[in-house]
This record gives sequence, structure tokens and C-alpha cells, in this order.
Amino acid sequence: MRTGWRAAIFGSVALIAANMVQSPAQSAEIKVFLTGAARGAWEILAPQFERATGHKLVMVSALPLELVAKAEAGEPFDVIVLSIDVDGLIKKGKVEAASRIVLGQIGVGVAVRAGSPKPDFSTVEKFKQSLLNAKSIATSGEGSSGRFVAGLIERLGIAEQVKPKIKSGGPGRSAQLVAAGEVDFVVSGLPPLIDTPNIEWLGLLPPEINSFVLFTGGLGTAAKEPEAGRALLRFLTSPEAMAVYKTKGLDPPP
Repeated sequence: MRTGWRAAIFGSVALIAANMVQSPAQSAEIKVFLTGAARGAWEILAPQFERATGHKLVMVSALPLELVAKAEAGEPFDVIVLSIDVDGLIKKGKVEAASRIVLGQIGVGVAVRAGSPKPDFSTVEKFKQSLLNAKSIATSGEGSSGRFVAGLIERLGIAEQVKPKIKSGGPGRSAQLVAAGEVDFVVSGLPPLIDTPNIEWLGLLPPEINSFVLFTGGLGTAAKEPEAGRALLRFLTSPEAMAVYKTKGLDPPP
């Protein structure tokens, strides 16, 4: 991306946030549960929102199922952003139904350490063979794409052979593994990989076996700062914020 385009996008985001400026007496501390896969965009957007509104954002970042567990256990939060649908939390009374937002979607694909041999995944059968031939692969583990891959190898009938080869961990671990050359390749969504050097994104899996993961968010039903939380959700769905998501590998909502 050219520097001028990047500056224009970030400047527009700042302008949108400026339209939400609150007086110091109205400033709030907003607790946000944030999926690790969204951190790249968040690191750009959060400071813009804070500077323009006077609100302070307190982030709790983890894998989506860990955040769901925290919400279900009653840990307080104002806003939640997940790489899965918040609909489950809505049904359990933890997120306001009317507040649900969709930020974008990602498909699952393959990446390698820059300069490493590229696996062939142009067809389902070739992808299956690449998994069987690999010495090791990385996934996001209990992240959204990692759970998808775990189910996929079951459906392909190769779970017994491939499971022992899988390396994973917390947010960012799959990117570290492939960048360091500790695995042959990674099967993942793009956002967790995009800011790590020495990684080459090769593309998406064949459509007949791929799955698109929604990034969604919403306001906690027990939010301490509901109005500030709603302002944040409006900001996160602005066209300018969507442009930032695109630079971080997130496709537009369906």
C-alpha cells in the first residue's frame, strides 16, 4: 500500500471518530473483549477512537472460545469482538441482540515462510496429499480457523495421520511458527499472519472445502458504559474503519 493511501485512510478514521467527541465529564473506560485475530486493525483504530472521544479502551485479548467462556461466566465487559458469530452469546443473554455488528469475514488459506517450498493445494486431493506429505503444519489451535481445520481433516479422513503434525498455541503463535521455519506451512485465515515478516500468503483453500468465518461484535447486556460502548460499535462499522480492516486481511461482510 502506498503511504499516501494509508495516510488518507487513517486521517478519515480520525475524522469519523472526531464526530463522536465527548466532553471530559462524559469520558468513560470501555472494557473490550477482543479476538486475537483482530488485533492488527485494533492497534490502528483504538488510538484514533481514544484521542477523538476521550474514552479509554481497556482490551482483553484472547482466543474466541476463551472470551466466550469469560462472558458466559459473568466476567464484565462493555463490547465484545469475536472471530465467530456473537449470536450464541445473544441467545444466552450476554450480548444485546440489537447491537450485533458484522465487521467482515475471512476464508481459510495457506501460507509459508518466504522462500520456502510451496505446497500444492489447488484441488482437494492435492491439499490432502500436501497435508500427508508435510513433516509439520501450524494452525490457530482453538482459534476459529484452527477448529475448522481440525474438523476438515476429520472429514477428509486423514485426522489420524495429520493431528500429530499440527503445532499451535495462543494468538500469534501460528505466525511465529511459520515465520521461523518451524513448520512446512500454516493453514489459517490471513489476519493473524499479515503483520509478521517473512510470511508469504499463497491463497485460499478450494471453495468446496473452505469456510468463511465472520468477525462480529456487540454490546454486553451488563455493560457498565453502554452509551460509550455503542459509540465504539458505530465507529467500528464506519466505512473508514472497514477500509482499515481490508488492509489487515479482512474481507467485506457478506
